Amino acid sequence: MSPSVFISHASEDKDRFVTNFATKLRENGVDAWLDRWEMLPGDSLVDKIFEEGLKEAHAVIIVLSKFSVSKPWVTEELNASMVSRISKGTKIIPIVIDDCSVPEVLKSTLWERVEDTGNFETLLKRIVAAIYDVRERPPVGEPPDFVQKTTSDIAGLPTIDTLVLKRAVAFDLENNAHIFEPEEIFRDLDALGLTKGQVKESIEILGADGYFELSHYFGGGPDRYGCHIRVTGYGFEKYCGSEIDGYDHLKEQCAGLIVNEDVKDNKTLADRTGAKLRLIEHILDVFESNGLISATKFLGGNISIHHVHPKFRRMLA
Repeated sequence: MSPSVFISHASEDKDRFVTNFATKLRENGVDAWLDRWEMLPGDSLVDKIFEEGLKEAHAVIIVLSKFSVSKPWVTEELNASMVSRISKGTKIIPIVIDDCSVPEVLKSTLWERVEDTGNFETLLKRIVAAIYDVRERPPVGEPPDFVQKTTSDIAGLPTIDTLVLKRAVAFDLENNAHIFEPEEIFRDLDALGLTKGQVKESIEILGADGYFELSHYFGGGPDRYGCHIRVTGYGFEKYCGSEIDGYDHLKEQCAGLIVNEDVKDNKTLADRTGAKLRLIEHILDVFESNGLISATKFLGGNISIHHVHPKFRRMLA
């Protein structure tokens, strides 16, 4: 069924706007209720307007002009419309056709303004869309590539920060890098749908929140990010716990090899477990930070375990 719309107005506005506008509404599938079309001699004004026009309306259009704002009858129709909006959700659509004062009760409602009462095609389209509750908005497209490539967020991090942390740790693991520049891990900003500014902001936030240690420098040109990154133990642990399958089991493997089989260096642990050297180094850092071992790092990447704390042995007993 066509939506029924009651048009509240002053009689002075009929010929200059209301009748033509109501006709156009009907031509667009809206059952516009106008008193001159609906009422015959002898009809009750109250019954026809309040019991038929307003009561059955899906929406009420209030035409505000220098004439209507002072009409008691229009005020009564407005009051009834506001009650109907509260009780059954009737849509109220104010249209301002003169430079006049908008009633206080409508000031929190979005209204339309007519600059030329003889030319209102654009306004008509918006009103019809409002009556049918059709939102004129573009379709939702695919999310940016960086969102699609970030299959799961790391707990506590937004998607873009998750992507930056994942790329940093993955690069560190693959290259045993320890310290590197953002330029090395973000050569595809356009493909990802990201800007340099977004990535730089994320790096700074991850630094402030303890995921990265940043060394800033001046110069280098406009394409540089102006910093070196070192992923902290905290950042590594957040990544490993979220992204590496069997990470806890790998730590248990390393613990067993150290305590039970007296393995004392990182390269043997990597060979025995099949894990990357950089990941083994991180696990040894975790053990050492918890007071379970003491180790020495040498130039060239070798790590030698020279003390295993008794509590480590007890933990595995």
